[in-house]
Amino acid sequence: MDAAQLAAFVAVVEEKSFSIAAERLYLTQPAISKRIFALESELKTRLFDRLGRHIVLTEAGRVLLPHAQKLLATFDDSRRALANLSGDISGTLCIAISHHVGLYRLPPMLRVFVEHYPQVRLDLRFMASEAAHTVVNEGDVELAIITLPPKHEKSLISQALWTDYLRVVVAPKHPLAARKKITPFILVEYPAIFPETDTFTRMMIDDAFAPLELKPHVTFSTNYLETIKIMVSVGLGWSLLPTTMIDETLASPMLTGLHFERSLGVLRHSGRTLSNAAQAFLYLLNSYRETKSSLP
Repeated sequence: MDAAQLAAFVAVVEEKSFSIAAERLYLTQPAISKRIFALESELKTRLFDRLGRHIVLTEAGRVLLPHAQKLLATFDDSRRALANLSGDISGTLCIAISHHVGLYRLPPMLRVFVEHYPQVRLDLRFMASEAAHTVVNEGDVELAIITLPPKHEKSLISQALWTDYLRVVVAPKHPLAARKKITPFILVEYPAIFPETDTFTRMMIDDAFAPLELKPHVTFSTNYLETIKIMVSVGLGWSLLPTTMIDETLASPMLTGLHFERSLGVLRHSGRTLSNAAQAFLYLLNSYRETKSSLP
């Protein structure tokens, strides 16, 4: 077995597609298939079953997967440690980014980083914060810039960069829009649109309402805040959105008795040697870090 074969195997498993795995590794599909065939031949067992257009792991493939992931992580860590000795800032920097952070926080920093470090190839993977938490923990990416979890494994290191204040938002013609102040007890009488229950943001919202023994009536759930904004703006319910997203399409009455905020920042694995590129990106993030969060 070699690292190229294992990388092809893991990519196919994660992407559930030979063609998408090939794009991810900048290879042709025949090249990916050749590597998988060579690996299966060396191991003398099939790793995938081809069921029409779908592929599924065989029992042997399921056994191999965690070992392949660990070996690749070790190879990558070794390469980074050796490359760091030269002091060069180059190579590939893989970062998981939540959609909200990618839209509202990162663009200025990415622009500066690309200008200053043209030798670095950025591999940006946009995903939910919860999924990003998982890929960092499994060693698939060096950094994740996301909504930080309320709690995380001891093996992970988190650093808050921004405070995201959330405010109540409704459509301009919603019955609550005309009120200057509202209470949580009034709020829960109306339909709500929230993120899914397994998201870090939803956990924060539910935890805030719990001491009051209140449970909002959630009629729609989606993990995309931009979608929530649109649904609220057309009058389908109320929600809580970051102040950075509030504009003339929404009304935001003041809520008394409850306060909502979440932390956005960087998550990384304590056991992983950061590349020079990752260290440079962290330095840039901290240089852009707000000295004072925007007012709610």
